[in-house]
Amino acid sequence: MRHRIAIVEDNFETCLLVRLLLEPTYEVVEYRSGAEALAAFENTTPHLVLLDISLPGLDGTEVLARIRHDEHLKKLPVIAFTAYASQPERTRYLGLGFDDHVSKPITDRTSFLNSIENLLQRTH
Repeated sequence: MRHRIAIVEDNFETCLLVRLLLEPTYEVVEYRSGAEALAAFENTTPHLVLLDISLPGLDGTEVLARIRHDEHLKKLPVIAFTAYASQPERTRYLGLGFDDHVSKPITDRTSFLNSIENLLQRTH
């Protein structure tokens, strides 16, 4: 069984790049908004979420808060996937409950894939 990774990202080009990197190994599902992702997670829970911070409607931190308060989703690994790449921002997002932080654009393919694999191994 392949792990299912949800990409919650409103930029088409970013989704395309992530899909190209992940699809050889994982099943990938895409959502363009936090509300769309949360609605879908009620029926099909992914194994890991790459969650953009700057989303239309609910931003990534609001989506994460809803995930962490949902009994069925609260242990779901969620990576902050954002252009906010400074160390203070990374610390802030980890403090909010994200399991990891990956900056975009993705410049280190190996580090990106290792982050995902490490979280999947820890939680499954």
